[in-house]
Amino acid sequence: MTGPEPYAVSVPKGYRVGPWEVRDPIATGAFGSVYEARWAGGETGEAEVLSARNGSEARAERPKTAALKFLPTGTGTPRQLTHLRELAEREVELHRRLKDPRLIRLYDTLTVDDADRPQLDGATVLVLEKAETSLAALLARTPRPPDGPALLAQVCAGLAQLHRANWVHGDLKPANVLLMKDGSARLADFNMAAELEGTHAYTPAFSTPDYTPPELLWSEIGERGRQIRPSADVWAFGVLAHLVLTGSFPLPGGTPSARRDAAVAYARASDELRLSPELPDAWREIVHGCLSRTGRDRPSTRALLPQVETAAGAPRSRGPLLRRLSRRAAVATAAGIVAVTSAAAYGVTNWARQDGGSRGTAGATATGTAQVTVNPATYGASELRTDKGIPVKYRVVIVDTAHKCANPYVTPALIAGMLKVESNFDPDLSDPAKGEYGIARWTPNIMRWWMNDNGEPARSTPTPPLSPTVSIQAMGRYLCFIPTALSKDLPGDERVLIAAGYRTSYKVVNKAGGVPPQVRSYATRLTHYLKEYTPPGRK
Repeated sequence: MTGPEPYAVSVPKGYRVGPWEVRDPIATGAFGSVYEARWAGGETGEAEVLSARNGSEARAERPKTAALKFLPTGTGTPRQLTHLRELAEREVELHRRLKDPRLIRLYDTLTVDDADRPQLDGATVLVLEKAETSLAALLARTPRPPDGPALLAQVCAGLAQLHRANWVHGDLKPANVLLMKDGSARLADFNMAAELEGTHAYTPAFSTPDYTPPELLWSEIGERGRQIRPSADVWAFGVLAHLVLTGSFPLPGGTPSARRDAAVAYARASDELRLSPELPDAWREIVHGCLSRTGRDRPSTRALLPQVETAAGAPRSRGPLLRRLSRRAAVATAAGIVAVTSAAAYGVTNWARQDGGSRGTAGATATGTAQVTVNPATYGASELRTDKGIPVKYRVVIVDTAHKCANPYVTPALIAGMLKVESNFDPDLSDPAKGEYGIARWTPNIMRWWMNDNGEPARSTPTPPLSPTVSIQAMGRYLCFIPTALSKDLPGDERVLIAAGYRTSYKVVNKAGGVPPQVRSYATRLTHYLKEYTPPGRK
């Protein structure tokens, strides 16, 4: 039996950060940990505060409790995101510029200086308003909550406020809607938020597939990230409203991948949108408009908000209706749901990569509208040689995994070549000295963060032997992320650089300015198999 998973940033109870004393842990993810804290007075504690923003406001308000979000320094884990600081800066900048009752409040930002604790030294700490629970927790316990319409009106009001200020949220979903003690809703997790530059903003290429509009499933990723419009938030609101009001997603499918394919089919007009018959009539036109095939056909939140408020009926009231919600939120908290779902709301969980639709390889179900029998021996033959010893039983998962990544360098030949070099396609590989196992030579406690298609980490670390299918799919998700973290203009084949980042870490590749010396032999072997597995005429 194994114990609980360690926190990304371990902070002992009673630890002082400026005027705050850390109390009980709330949640953790791959890229941060959140703790409850209480005001203890004073300006310094065990850790000296090196910098603070909005400090005067924090001292003036002095809430009794808060949620401290610790962002790691990168000293303890080799594969943490290099863009972590950028995400934190996005969140801080939005909070600095916007203050509204529908947005979770940021009281202060601190930087820890504590040489005696290397795992904390240099950590950024966001001092956030403490919530009771999240909409995701409420839906897990009470599908179709009676107060759902009122909450949706508040969510829409928060989006409208963001859009009026020329910001896009970029990751609206139930886990990013926090419920306060009085039952009111707040939008949270703004590390994907971006300010508009004309008609577009630019965000990292990560998203939650169920709430991503079809046009972003196949969008190109430029040097500044992915272009996004406010209409992406409107699509996400339509999905959220359908889920809250009916207990189901508006697009068919039992998994996020299946629903993603259904969204692609709908956007390409090869299938129609079939909303649940349980959706109230007052909301049907609203949801249908939000889920228009193209962004230009979706309403602005300025036009949407009055419709939503009318359908909800007096949504701005903070009377008995919301107090009843507060009692249910307390029940969810007591049940322990909040500790799981609030992780995403405070922005500490892993993110899903840009998840493109299938490229239409012969035999694949690109639209998700029909099951097609395929021949594994020739599956993806236009992209992956069939005569070079790649095991037939892995061809379908290799090709499909590559197709789920929008980055053109993550190809079936790259994945197959890496599997050859990593393990010689051996699903039972075991290297305890290095802590690596399976066909993709995963370290289990790192593989955990890339196992799930919805971007959420697995609840526990997998135990060897590791499933070949799960290992290959997790490899594809991580490979799809690595290019976003590599420095620009590194010399060499982009595919080999991505593989080198997988074998060491993207930080090591960036520091070396290319393929690190310790993996040059690995890179040479991979280059050989890239050529061998790529069909003639393809790059």
